[in-house]
Amino acid sequence: MSDKKKLSDEDQARVDQFLRSGVNETERKPFRPLLLLAVIVAVLTFLSLLSLFIASTKGVV
Repeated sequence: MSDKKKLSDEDQARVDQFLRSGVNETERKPFRPLLLLAVIVAVLTFLSLLSLFIASTKGVV
């Protein structure tokens, strides 16, 4: 990469100030992987049961 600065010192100072201001920060709930896993298992179970039902009504199973 080039050693040449892309921003002047003044512009970089403004960018740093904006990043420290917290304008973009949002409060988030903590990530819950077990809930995600439970939702995935529930959806897969529902789709599997639906496919078995459809197959049984068509005489495949």
